Amino acid sequence: MKISIITSVYNNKDTIEDAIKSVLNQTYKNIEYIVIDGASTDGTIDIVKKYQDKISKFISEPDNGIYDGLNKGIKLATGDVIAFLHSDDIYASNDIIEYIVNNFDDNDAIYGDLVYTSKLDTTKVLRYWKSKNFNKSLLKKGWMPAHPTFFVKKEIYDKYGCFDTSFKIAADYDFMLRVLKNNIKVKYLPKILYKMRIGGESNKSLKNIINKTKEDLKALKKNEIGGFHTLIYKNLSKIKQFIKKS
Repeated sequence: MKISIITSVYNNKDTIEDAIKSVLNQTYKNIEYIVIDGASTDGTIDIVKKYQDKISKFISEPDNGIYDGLNKGIKLATGDVIAFLHSDDIYASNDIIEYIVNNFDDNDAIYGDLVYTSKLDTTKVLRYWKSKNFNKSLLKKGWMPAHPTFFVKKEIYDKYGCFDTSFKIAADYDFMLRVLKNNIKVKYLPKILYKMRIGGESNKSLKNIINKTKEDLKALKKNEIGGFHTLIYKNLSKIKQFIKKS
């Protein structure tokens, strides 16, 4: 099984190298690594080029945001399964992709748990997004797998489309609603797969939080799943992510 991993980056020289190393250090070797840069000006490109001989495909050109970059990567991908590693983030260990492949079986998608970490210390866990087994009825209750842990067969993108770039913050939520409502075969792995540094785009300002809420509601209406009450459940469910795990 060939895994295509896509990183979309713009002006993120401080953490892009960690992301690249997290992919290149994986024990599973049948990986196609695609880096899409939005014409960075801060030195990010120089860092990526240090590893260019180990990166399958690298493009640097202006784009219309992270989802536009990810869509470019999806169109270039030739793997059986597509995954995303954002430029702030890392996999939880070097054998995560091997673990994914060994457990993929005949599913269309697979997902697991995610932790949010300190920006400076990825061993310091601040939030724990523990998921659960999929049930379509949960979508109306605001439940959703953590998108960065969502490994999906390329044929699902071919069938249901890529990210809707009319969404600037919630295109991943829209995509997951779109595919999960259609009874694709998914599997939950009760394991931390992904480490995300705190302070993502959707939560970095009050304005972005408000825009994220509006876009989430737009995605729910577009996919005819729930409404404002779903958003209330969705936000309330995040409270338990802050409860310290023993």
